[in-house]
Amino acid sequence: MRILLTADPELPVPPVTYGGIERIVADLVVGLRERGHTVALVAHPGSTAEVDAFYPWPGRASQNALDTARNCRTLMRVVKDFRPDVLHSFSRLMYLLPLLPRRLSKVMSYQRNPSLRTTRWARRIAGKSLRFTGCSEFICQLGRTSGGEWTAIPNFVDVRKYDFRPTVTADAPLVFLSRVEEIKGAHVAIEVAKRTGRRLVIAGNHATDDGPNGRYWRERIQPHLGQGGIEYVGPVNDVQKNLLLGGATAMLVPIQWDEPFGIVFAESLACGTPVISCPRGALPEIVRNGREGFLVATIDDLVAAVARVGEIERTKCRARVEEAFNMSDVVSRYEELYESHSSNSSRGHSLAGPPEVRA
Repeated sequence: MRILLTADPELPVPPVTYGGIERIVADLVVGLRERGHTVALVAHPGSTAEVDAFYPWPGRASQNALDTARNCRTLMRVVKDFRPDVLHSFSRLMYLLPLLPRRLSKVMSYQRNPSLRTTRWARRIAGKSLRFTGCSEFICQLGRTSGGEWTAIPNFVDVRKYDFRPTVTADAPLVFLSRVEEIKGAHVAIEVAKRTGRRLVIAGNHATDDGPNGRYWRERIQPHLGQGGIEYVGPVNDVQKNLLLGGATAMLVPIQWDEPFGIVFAESLACGTPVISCPRGALPEIVRNGREGFLVATIDDLVAAVARVGEIERTKCRARVEEAFNMSDVVSRYEELYESHSSNSSRGHSLAGPPEVRA
């Protein structure tokens, strides 16, 4: 099949450090091409994914109206040029607007809470040519209230990138790995680490502006760094992440919002590292309480979970990813969706010039 993938224009595919969606798109490209499909990508100009045809977005801001218009026109040209059997968007639904009435098979994937108003009107315009996926059943349950066909296909981990660590040292730290924002619960992780007397390594991006996230960093996180075993190591790349997670007693990310999926939780399990978090959003679909970690709601229960983390078998953490979130099975689910959804009408678009080729 000829498959056209799109990602948001802000970050390259694959990302250098932070960028969960971009990492999924990059691995999906690899999996599909390994199966013999011809894959094109529309993404940030700095993307380095090895694809059969690459097209950069001209507009770099998803929320900018002018950039959105430019990217809509670009995607129209790309479809004429590449002639895909299926267009799979991990970017903005608005970019599909000119293509919605066409019979071209389209898949819109949500890694965040969908806008019910926009999915409703898109479904009405596109009819059966548009299918939706969500990265969790939690997201799909939200989306189904607006109508349309929704399929839950989870995010995945290429376990070849993560080394399983069957044991760690007795003094191994807790690790917080995520964006350092209030909704991710870094302040809660600090409180839990202090109450348990455990070292805590914080890794991830943080805001530096004067907005709420910047103030959160300066007022609620920064004053604790360098004290009582609380350490900040900044953003980490894939190699650093593998070492950090694999050497941790547990990953402690006590989310304060309804997480759509959270790839980092699966990445932690791939290293054999238990997860301690809260039972919100899609977390219960990833971590089974008491089996691969603990999902609890209060600070007192989080403290108790740290004390019990030795009860979790690290081999079962790795097995959870291999069984439920492995790359091969999830790529197969996308492949099956493409094949069932594609139609002969997706072929035969006129060419509009040669693409930039990356072998």
